[in-house]
Amino acid sequence: MILDTNSLSAYANGVPGAVSVVDSADAVEVSVISLGEFRFGIAQSRHRADYERWLLENLLFYRILDVDRETAAAYAEIRLELKQAGRPIPVNDLWIAALCRQHGLPILSRDRHFDAVKGLRRVGW
Repeated sequence: MILDTNSLSAYANGVPGAVSVVDSADAVEVSVISLGEFRFGIAQSRHRADYERWLLENLLFYRILDVDRETAAAYAEIRLELKQAGRPIPVNDLWIAALCRQHGLPILSRDRHFDAVKGLRRVGW
């Protein structure tokens, strides 16, 4: 399962539903895109030191998924599908969806626009 930024934040904040789903997952991955978004949020937080410590301690348990040529191909495919359907989604979420498709993994997210991506299973909490 790939964590979207909102699920990574919810997990870091101890939100029970997110914690339950993440803790019961066989494997947890984080996209480099979500990691960047999360770090951006940390940089603006008044609890920066706490979040940085949490991230340092917890990143060891996640595989970080980088963008590569296969991801780029999946991105283009998904973007075209969504454009033709008249259902665009934010660019960063397109990249995350491309990683999900590339690796055949569901996404843990509250963002319902992922539901418009063919073949992508969104898990909520």
